[in-house]
Amino acid sequence: MKIAVYPGSFDPPTNGHTEIVFRSSKIFSKIIISITDNHNKKPTFTVEERKKMLEESIKHLPNVKVDIFSGLLVDYVKSKKASIVIRGLRAVSDFEYEFQLALMNRKFSKDIETVFFIPDEKYTYLSSSLIREIASLGGNVEDMVPKPVFKKIKEKYPKQKCLQKK
Repeated sequence: MKIAVYPGSFDPPTNGHTEIVFRSSKIFSKIIISITDNHNKKPTFTVEERKKMLEESIKHLPNVKVDIFSGLLVDYVKSKKASIVIRGLRAVSDFEYEFQLALMNRKFSKDIETVFFIPDEKYTYLSSSLIREIASLGGNVEDMVPKPVFKKIKEKYPKQKCLQKK
């Protein structure tokens, strides 16, 4: 049984994230989407909100679960008896940072492998920070995020008229 961990802040989850989860769920026995509880960042959504949005977005995938973690990723991966870390690469510019993380994780544990997924080209421009910025400025992000996420974004930015149904 191959258990994989897909870590990230997911603030908020995008269609790019869920597309990677869907594709990886066909390869690995179990996927754990692991939301980092990074106290150094000021998230738009609480970890509980992000967890709920992800759970609602992936409920059709029986081998995928959502969890929250803090601390070293390698310690968390070991605690879940996983051996794979899933990371997404949108562009070449992501590679250098992700490569550095993968090598550091390998230094801490030779038993953990990092697998990179390249999203469908229609999602390569998406990032959580871009979604937050567009939504906060009143842009409609409905086709860029799963339906449960869009619902939560509308609640977070109630004064943005273009996010509301006409």
